Order: sequence, then structure tokens, then C-alpha cells
Amino acid sequence: MSFDQADTQFHVVVNAEQQYSIWPEYKSIPAGWQEIGVSGDRQTCLAHISGIWSDMRPRSLREAMTG
Repeated sequence: MSFDQADTQFHVVVNAEQQYSIWPEYKSIPAGWQEIGVSGDRQTCLAHISGIWSDMRPRSLREAMTG
């Protein structure tokens, strides 16, 4: 398996700072990240992230700037 193969399936994952990424399903999710319930090919997962993650700043920075 490889990140670059067309048939690789991914999970959308998020960390405590509310930063999103994709992770291949054939690898264990790293510590500090959790699945959000969206899986599919690379384009599907990236499109989902693009639709929900409009502010790229980490959560702690957003909170510090509003507090």
C-alpha cells in the first residue's frame, strides 16, 4: 500500500487543536488524533475537510485571540 495509489482509502482525522488531516486506513491512527467518521478516497476526504475547516489557526490560538 502507498499514499499515492489511486485505490488507497483514507479517514478524516482531527486533533485536540481542531486541525484536520487524512490518514490511510491501512495504518493505525497516531496518538493525539481521532477519526471523525468520514472515510473514502483522497479527493472525497480532502473535499470534506475543505468544506468544514475554514479557519486554519489552531484552537488555542483562536481562543487566545478572542480572550
